[in-house]
Amino acid sequence: MPIVTWDHVHLRTPDPEAMAAWLENVLGGVVIRGPGRIDVKLGGANVFIAKVEPGDGVNAPPTTPYRGLDHFGLTVKDIDAVAAEISAKGVEFTKEPTTIRPGVRICFIRGPQGISIELLERDAKYA
Repeated sequence: MPIVTWDHVHLRTPDPEAMAAWLENVLGGVVIRGPGRIDVKLGGANVFIAKVEPGDGVNAPPTTPYRGLDHFGLTVKDIDAVAAEISAKGVEFTKEPTTIRPGVRICFIRGPQGISIELLERDAKYA
């Protein structure tokens, strides 16, 4: 079997600056600007953000849930405190924080362009 590691997540949006600002302000990402591009370092992963122009053939975002890539998940510490903090910033929750099994709490938020993002907290013994 090949050995793989994560390199990046690629997002498309008509407003890369707004997407990057949201990832920075809501989730603590670090914006990285390069010639003709904007990326975000988020939780150790690279998030590449590509601009969508009218008429370039890119489809509108689907409504979740749907087949294919459904969401991405980010681990947090103290999910209830994180949820309160981002709720105060006006973030929409599609699933409020809840315990799905012993030692695991999750919530889902809606990001820019309808992106579904899961936040989860695991007790150390369930990590």
